[in-house]
Amino acid sequence: MPIDPKLPFAVLPALLFAALTDPPARAQGVDPAAPAFVEVTDELRLDFDHLPGNEGRYLIPEISGSGGGFLDYDGDGDLDVYLVQGGELSRPRALDPVPNRLFRQDGGGSFVDVTARSGLGDTGYGMGLAAGDVDGDGALDVYVSNYGPDGLYRNNGDGSFTEVTAEAGIAGDGWSASAVFCDYEGDGALDLYVTRYVLFDPELECTAPSGAPEYCGPMQFTGESDVLYHNRGGGVFEDVSLPAGIASLSEPGFGVVCADLTGDGRPDFYVANDSKSNQLWINRGDGTFVDEAVVSGAAFGEGGQEEAGMGVACGDTDGDGDLDLLLTHLRRQTNTLYRNDGVEGFRDVSMQSGIGAASLRYTGFGTAFLDYDHDGDLDLAVANGRISAKPPLPRSQEAERATMPVPWLWYAEPNQLLENEGKGRFREAAAGAGVFGRLVEVSRGLAVGDLDRYVDQDLLVTNTASRARLFRNDVPKKGRWLRVRALLSPQQRDAYGAEVRMVAGGAEHLRLADPGFGYLTTHDPTAHFGVPASATAEQIAIRWPGGGRQILREPPLDRTLVVIRADAPAAGRPSARPADSPTRLPRRRR
Repeated sequence: MPIDPKLPFAVLPALLFAALTDPPARAQGVDPAAPAFVEVTDELRLDFDHLPGNEGRYLIPEISGSGGGFLDYDGDGDLDVYLVQGGELSRPRALDPVPNRLFRQDGGGSFVDVTARSGLGDTGYGMGLAAGDVDGDGALDVYVSNYGPDGLYRNNGDGSFTEVTAEAGIAGDGWSASAVFCDYEGDGALDLYVTRYVLFDPELECTAPSGAPEYCGPMQFTGESDVLYHNRGGGVFEDVSLPAGIASLSEPGFGVVCADLTGDGRPDFYVANDSKSNQLWINRGDGTFVDEAVVSGAAFGEGGQEEAGMGVACGDTDGDGDLDLLLTHLRRQTNTLYRNDGVEGFRDVSMQSGIGAASLRYTGFGTAFLDYDHDGDLDLAVANGRISAKPPLPRSQEAERATMPVPWLWYAEPNQLLENEGKGRFREAAAGAGVFGRLVEVSRGLAVGDLDRYVDQDLLVTNTASRARLFRNDVPKKGRWLRVRALLSPQQRDAYGAEVRMVAGGAEHLRLADPGFGYLTTHDPTAHFGVPASATAEQIAIRWPGGGRQILREPPLDRTLVVIRADAPAAGRPSARPADSPTRLPRRRR
């Protein structure tokens, strides 16, 4: 399935560099043939326990959890970890200074807590994380979403950050959830989308059918409208939610992704709403958006029902060249896979794909597509945990050793790994999941990244009322690999939203260079491919955000390729590409 040679690609081999000719050796004493995800939290000295509050009042921010993720904040080439903390909801921030934590990965692969000297110890009641270079200086900035005022932290380039929330134009005091940086206008500057949950009333008390106290659901409150911030240049933002159309709906938003879901060359926003219909904000190209979730088939479940959307991921699960959507939901609702059928829109194929039956028992939150075994197709990982108390599930030996306050055992569930058997058919992969699937906790955030630069994808899980956990991917690989890091400029600015397509063995594989998806988390933006053992890579093609394409023919495998865009506009300045450029695909009709 070759890429159309008539498309206006530019072949720029001089701007592509190969690194990591051979993966670094594993640490001594570790069996490289271990057939599963292995927990390495203690080994790598990641020491973080989430504090939800436990005030005994069943306040729903407690059960919603906190996230975090992978980010290379110091630009040294390895992934660091930032974890978002909760606290006591009823106490003022000044009286409860429980900070978020930043862990720097040192040269030996272990983590060092550098929160104090970094300035990233936000003490709000934390929810989520987004990372991106908002001012175009080449350094990764950090946005923290809170129940309460959010925080934007500018990277000073010396390992420290300065809070610039107010001066950057970020305002508002409510309940923010997930956030993503995305250049929706194609002007070279990262904009910001923040989902908002509900207008929470801490005095409202709810009960289970038995009459026992229980956490309220979103329907007991009024939903909030999401916020879209336009980057005017230099990391100064303007709230454009109202003129853009985003503020026209007020629903309980949790997860969000930014990607071109219609094939017209413009990034759209897809929002998972809790117990309400989802939103698909189609980018009109003039700074405005229209919600087409209903007409596109991505608003409801297959039976037309509203579902409890939490996490959201997108990826090409069936290898047809476009992006499908995965939403996590409550137990008995199933997680939902919306298959992209091109001009026909999206179709709920949860049961046909095998994802529906596998997820009926659990409540999913964080989620991600990844090729964990390098067979060439996208598998699925899900972090699970209940939102209402049920009898505790049996616990494995690893879970028994885990420390967790007893009341939270009634909300604990195991996580899941599902293998794609080809063309979007999934089955549970309990053996490969290893400890990741055996621990029974109240998991929320799930982040993906190549933690140890061993050229496979590892996992970070955040847990409510328990510790954050790192899982190293030791699954035996079925094929080879290729990683592509797409940069907008030589200053190491990752091209968020770039589409990377690899043709290998006559089949096309699509990956996104995107750190923003899941639930309250951020991820490694490198596009990661598994390549079937019998295949060779014929070419790599990158479609850049804002327009323009590049192609590399016969790329070497078992390498990390760094591709720099040749015609990158300066951050904050309009792209030179005209609006009617032939590089833009025709807009699809619904």
